[in-house]
Amino acid sequence: MSSEAPPPMPPTPAPPPSPARLLTASAPPAFSKRPSSGWLRFFLIVSLLANAGLFFYLRAACSQRGIGGTPFSERHLSGEHGAKHRIAVIRIEGLIATEIGGRIGYDGMVGDIREQMRLAIEDDTVKAILLRIDSPGGEVLASDEIYRVVREARKLKPVVCSMGSVAASGGYYAAMGANWIVADNLTITGSIGVVLETLNYKGLFDKIGLKSLTLKSGKFKDLLNGGRDPSEEEIQLVQSLIMESYEQFLGIVAAERKLDREDLRNGIADGRVLSGKQALAAKLVDQLGSFQDAVKKAEEMGKAPEAEVFDYVVPFSLRNFLSLFAEARAPKIDLGLAAPTLRLKPGKLYYLSLHLY
Repeated sequence: MSSEAPPPMPPTPAPPPSPARLLTASAPPAFSKRPSSGWLRFFLIVSLLANAGLFFYLRAACSQRGIGGTPFSERHLSGEHGAKHRIAVIRIEGLIATEIGGRIGYDGMVGDIREQMRLAIEDDTVKAILLRIDSPGGEVLASDEIYRVVREARKLKPVVCSMGSVAASGGYYAAMGANWIVADNLTITGSIGVVLETLNYKGLFDKIGLKSLTLKSGKFKDLLNGGRDPSEEEIQLVQSLIMESYEQFLGIVAAERKLDREDLRNGIADGRVLSGKQALAAKLVDQLGSFQDAVKKAEEMGKAPEAEVFDYVVPFSLRNFLSLFAEARAPKIDLGLAAPTLRLKPGKLYYLSLHLY
């Protein structure tokens, strides 16, 4: 009998891997994960805190001294904060029109200026008012209303006007209410006159074969109808309305500046614009100088040396912020490349320098 050991049994072959194991083995290692809900909550809390901080910062920055019962607050500009004597700056900027939105009543920016004048007059610490004008003019009625508001204010407190880049036509008209007018050398001012625009499209209608049919009760009922040529009577009628407004403008300038009416009519009151230097030579302004020079004059007239200078602003609020979205009826993008505009209405009279507008 042989003493040799039996040969070893061959190893049992391993079963073939399942398809699922093959896929798992061949998949590349994962390098990223979806963020957990904890991280999402963290970023959300940080965003909320940042927005809340921005909200309170803007609110504190824009409401230095709130005034009860009015949408305006005060913004410190210069001088000692909280000084005993103060000068209120009231701004007339851009086109003058009641239809340009305001915060007070139904008459837009005119109502805002009236309210700011009221606040300045009723404040015993305000010793003088500084009217800052940067405007090419605008509506006849709105310009006249602002002039009258300023004229009434000067009966109670000194009003100094400081002209910016432009204070022409209706902007110059409004300045007539001040006690003293300061213009920069390069201020564009003057433009004493009235303008009316309309559109005549009869030639276009003739070209494309259209005719305008208007039924009316009287010959002037469709005055300046653009579908036909105006009659000589119509032109004379409209011109008489323009000259009536012009005569009022001319009379106010003559009275306020103590100038001869006929000299104005036959001279610089023909719609031309003037530089600040030319306006001083023509006695349309009292002094050449900057905004700071106007402040010094207001301090002098108000007997308020080293006064605090402030203006009125609409404070930041969540309500005002949300109203921007509520008032938008259609999405729009504003790149800030164009100045706010007013759509001139045909047949409406304006104290406006059209070439500046």
